[in-house]
Amino acid sequence: MTDVQAALELIKRGADELLIESELVERLRAGRPLRVKAGFDPTAPDLHLGHTVLINKLRHFQELGHQVLFLIGDFTGMIGDPSGKNATRPPLSREQILENARTYQEQVFKILDPEKTEICFNSAWMEELGSAGMIRLASRHTVARMLERDDFAKRYAGGQPIAIHEFLYPLCQGYDSVAMRSDVELGGTDQKFNLLVGRELQKQYGQSPQCVLMMPLLEGLDGVNKMSKSLGNYIGIAEPPREIFGKTMSISDDLMWRYYELLSFRSAAEIARLRVEVEEGHNPRDVKVALAMELVARFHGQRAAEDALAEFEARFQRGALPDDMPEVRVAVGAAGLPVFQVIKQAGLTGTTSEAMRMIEQGAVRLNGERVEDKGALLSAGQTVVLQVGKRKFASVVLG
Repeated sequence: MTDVQAALELIKRGADELLIESELVERLRAGRPLRVKAGFDPTAPDLHLGHTVLINKLRHFQELGHQVLFLIGDFTGMIGDPSGKNATRPPLSREQILENARTYQEQVFKILDPEKTEICFNSAWMEELGSAGMIRLASRHTVARMLERDDFAKRYAGGQPIAIHEFLYPLCQGYDSVAMRSDVELGGTDQKFNLLVGRELQKQYGQSPQCVLMMPLLEGLDGVNKMSKSLGNYIGIAEPPREIFGKTMSISDDLMWRYYELLSFRSAAEIARLRVEVEEGHNPRDVKVALAMELVARFHGQRAAEDALAEFEARFQRGALPDDMPEVRVAVGAAGLPVFQVIKQAGLTGTTSEAMRMIEQGAVRLNGERVEDKGALLSAGQTVVLQVGKRKFASVVLG
């Protein structure tokens, strides 16, 4: 395998789509460090594992000797990208943007090499562009092209409002690529339209168009929906070690392999070996422990990972749970089942209203962690330990 082939294999690991592969191969063969861009609008103060899918891929590029351009969208964040939304997203204030941006910078270097990372703010060139420049930029794209974007098309067809400023977001993101002279831009699959606008604008400004690498959206703990704080199915990278460990242990065995592919820094060959071991009868729980340990160590250090493991084992393996804890099976559909319904169906409460009340009182624990969101979805394919009050326990097999 040539160096270019090996590099391309690492770059494409876990990716959903690469445009245009032949162009990227040509740039890799040229042997110069590529300028690899990924943008993040600081719309919330903390990053979760879903965000790190892109950041992990940036690290892969760094391992190959390329320069990462970590773009904080302090200007575009005030517009608000509606990607995947069916309504206008409210913009954030300048103060919120700057505070969130500060925490982003603190968190990303838990993954990226600071020596190979350039932190950029798009206000640096967007504010310089000015109103006249923004009008000239807007003249480079048509309304018809904008309505080719799926979420815009659906809202327009459904008679839902689309504010004019929303059309500016893809243009601003595309202009970022021009200003940064990026060779490669990374984004989620929901960003495809915006990423391609960047290619088009670079052509219009006389630059070689960037290659586009799209990564899949990471499913949250429910195994169904995109990881999101609003859905409560996330693992935050700034969360305490025991939270990261416990939440990772709660995912289904099937979802575990998805997390390995997109989040682990183990080689593809190592992950394939682990799969074979599980297929041959090795306990998947041990493999999940290794993943939880890796994630905690990445964000809190190896000692914290060892302590989290020890605490987890103390709770679930060394008599912290009753020996006669019943095992029950609860049917769960493809969309998952709210935890309060699982509690009731597992026989831990007499009614769903009682289950909700116990959650509100802080008396319910899932795998040792207090349940705070009574609507949190549990997905099929996992086994969880539920505790209600001090004396009611059940090992619940979700199928």
